[in-house]
Amino acid sequence: MSYVFGPVPSRRLGWSLGIDLVPFKTCSYDCIYCQLGRTILHTVQRKEYVPVAAVLQEIETKLKGNHRPDYVTVSGSGEPTLNAGVGRVIRGLKKLTSIPVAVLTNGSLLHDQDIREELATADVVIPSLDAATVPAFKRVNRPCGQISLEQVIKGLQDFAHMFRGRLWIEVMLVRGLNDGEEEIAALAAVLKDLPAEKIQLNTVSRPPVEAFARPLEREQMERIAARLGNRTEIIGHFAGKVYGYGSQQDIEREIVTLLGRRPCTLTEIAFLTGLHQAEVTKYMGRLVEAGLIQAVYKEEVYYRVRQ
Repeated sequence: MSYVFGPVPSRRLGWSLGIDLVPFKTCSYDCIYCQLGRTILHTVQRKEYVPVAAVLQEIETKLKGNHRPDYVTVSGSGEPTLNAGVGRVIRGLKKLTSIPVAVLTNGSLLHDQDIREELATADVVIPSLDAATVPAFKRVNRPCGQISLEQVIKGLQDFAHMFRGRLWIEVMLVRGLNDGEEEIAALAAVLKDLPAEKIQLNTVSRPPVEAFARPLEREQMERIAARLGNRTEIIGHFAGKVYGYGSQQDIEREIVTLLGRRPCTLTEIAFLTGLHQAEVTKYMGRLVEAGLIQAVYKEEVYYRVRQ
């Protein structure tokens, strides 16, 4: 399939059937922590980058399979709201299935009333807000030149006050870049008045595009979570149910598809396949030897599609 992938294990959404609405690394940000690499097309231009009808056809076909995901998730390898058809995709999904629809967005375009209205029919929207000071915003997110932090915050506030679904705000913390006293105080001031169900703290866990993007220790995360209030949670490990697959070809195809979207550890791949880690190791060895994937060493060993 060209636009639909998974289901893949998500630490927040369980098993997520993903939809990719833009070409690889088409984004309004070029975040230093991105697990997919540098932004290729750095833009705020909206257009129908991939055809809505084809996306919905793939979803309809995929949903005929045996495994019912926990969510259908509009996300992928760039910023999905850049696709001018995102609203039609969400409305189409609601006609096709009762599975809840989630949208993962960096939140950079929520100042646009049309985009706010397009996302309003989703069940869950998870925008990011990694910084509330201009220097930290520019250091961490490296926004497209037309985007201002004031614009981002105002758009998030406007969306939060009109959205009737579940709103979870993700904050990605990077050691020494957006975790200082000034940055956290500014974030707390913005977030306290947002009517969001959850504030979800995350930190660098997969190999980032920039080697200097380093994770925070658990103790630091807990201190910041306490500062941000009772709605705040630290994103943990995937804890969904395990699915099994049949043939060796099925397993290897699922592994390569997953790694094409994001690097994963051996443990995460074991969750995906339903196999013991020792058995997964054999598959990984074969795929490495075949030149399809490679190991990346960063505290833990991650695997990704060979570049």
